[in-house]
Amino acid sequence: MECNLTKRHNDIAETLQSFFVDKELLAKVIEYFPYPIQIYAPDGTSVLVNRAMLAEFNTVSPDMVVGKYNVFKDPAVIATGQLPRLKRAFQGETVFFPDVKVPLDSIAERYGIRDLDLEAIYQDITVFPLFDDEKRVSYVVALLVNKRVYRGKDEVTKAKEYIESHWLEPFDLNATAKAACFSKTHLTKLFKKHTGVTPHEYYTNYKISKLKEKLLDTNLTIAQAFDRLQHGLQRPFRQSI
Repeated sequence: MECNLTKRHNDIAETLQSFFVDKELLAKVIEYFPYPIQIYAPDGTSVLVNRAMLAEFNTVSPDMVVGKYNVFKDPAVIATGQLPRLKRAFQGETVFFPDVKVPLDSIAERYGIRDLDLEAIYQDITVFPLFDDEKRVSYVVALLVNKRVYRGKDEVTKAKEYIESHWLEPFDLNATAKAACFSKTHLTKLFKKHTGVTPHEYYTNYKISKLKEKLLDTNLTIAQAFDRLQHGLQRPFRQSI
């Protein structure tokens, strides 16, 4: 599998190298390439990031990266211990890094991203040089292909939808977590992060809001409003273990 991935990335590298004679065309190809790409000068400074790269983090603009970010000075890159291997790409080699966990916390801090809708990203990264006519390294390209992406908001939304659809039933954290495709612990952590309350607190608040709606219905007596809620707030809370 890794050999196939390496071959695919090498094919992409060769394709981009073939465009190097026409810099304008190369820039357009990279800009609209479906995978995130960042290009560096020989000293490690970013000189170009494509649309797919920027879309990954939404609030990041080219002005925040180009000319300001240097991969050799990135603490997260240095911490991996892979900097010497990375520098081989700047010396003319193609280097492949499989299944790399993206340092999202570091990126969020660097660019002031407050609400990054990502929990984790794992990428296959190929770093390869582009040569000039005299076979000197002119630029180095980092091609990043997402293998696994874990988001938070989408799953929290699924959990909220489940709670709102089952508010007449006793609260069931197992079922709510299953609807969101998360473990109970992970769901509770993410839910609190994105909503400010736990899943059970959200359930209780939603149930109270539905009770208020019924109490505001002038066609119903208070007794009828409570009756319409069927299970009422006094129904025991059940959290499956």
